[in-house]
Amino acid sequence: MSAVAGAGAGARSGGKVTADLLAPLMRCAPAGDAMVVATIRGGERSVLTRGTAVDADSRFELGSVTKTFTALLLADAVARGEVRLDDPLITYLPPGSRPRWSSGVTLLHLATHTAGLPRLPPGSLRTALPAWYSNPYAGYDESRLFELLGRTRVHARPGTRVTYSNLGVGLLGHLLARAARLPYPDLVADRLGGPLALTMTTCDPNEPQLTGHWHGRARPPWDMPGLPAAGALRSTATDLTRYLAAHLDPAVVAPPSLATALVEVRRPRLLRPDTGDRLCLVWNLRPRADHDLIFHGGATRGFTSFVGFSPQAGIALAALVNTTPGPRGTFVQTAYETLRALAADAMGGGPARPLM
Repeated sequence: MSAVAGAGAGARSGGKVTADLLAPLMRCAPAGDAMVVATIRGGERSVLTRGTAVDADSRFELGSVTKTFTALLLADAVARGEVRLDDPLITYLPPGSRPRWSSGVTLLHLATHTAGLPRLPPGSLRTALPAWYSNPYAGYDESRLFELLGRTRVHARPGTRVTYSNLGVGLLGHLLARAARLPYPDLVADRLGGPLALTMTTCDPNEPQLTGHWHGRARPPWDMPGLPAAGALRSTATDLTRYLAAHLDPAVVAPPSLATALVEVRRPRLLRPDTGDRLCLVWNLRPRADHDLIFHGGATRGFTSFVGFSPQAGIALAALVNTTPGPRGTFVQTAYETLRALAADAMGGGPARPLM
């Protein structure tokens, strides 16, 4: 295991405590996997790595952590006056791809998984089956998505039930791209990558990245041409640290629309009665006694990811590993427990040890 410290990191007495809190997370993935864990605490940044040929600039697939970027693009588009949260989906769909149900679904429904849409898009399962264990979405492109959209069945009246949907956030990315007249990958680069200096964060499966693994077998790069906004981004610890730092301190971010978006994206939009958690724009928010934990996880056929932060505690965590979570995998849960422990320690309540 190696460490890369940011300015001032590791120079204070709390450094060992922080390392102790990170230890269960660094141990929870199988030996041999490449792992990187980046933290922000009190403005200090550090990166821990495990494995050979991995460092703070190694690219990992983010899977559904991509959705937090899509949410930020939505909030930025609202701040720019391009779209409104209560705009109906049907407004932005291409002619000929406007099913009747789309008039009742708003952008806010898509960003809070309350549109009533299924998890997967129509026809995707049949396309995915030949490559289910490797790259199931590679053959499902944008034209097929809109061609088959009319076959989608809405499972609940919009706004009445939380149903996690890759289709919903994928559609959100398409409509934001149409509103801005930029393809989704270019929209990420233009409105987030440039202002936040995210130089290694892209959707391109052909750029250099670590090799992902599933049950010990190497997997091809993840490709989602039809739903990039739901899970196609890949990034590095360096970029994710910058991304999370912006969420912790929006006031220092430019342009003003993005600073506003960074505040709006973490504002709770609804309460989940089953868990007591709040849903923001894509982000999950779990309130604690004196601070909030805001987080999201993701996975592809070869990688697992987690990002989270606490504005009140001034801490953030990004954890990446190049293996797919199995049924008994604990990486995402351990990452959340580590975030909780770091926040509790930073708030002065003493280190709340993550689950072993």
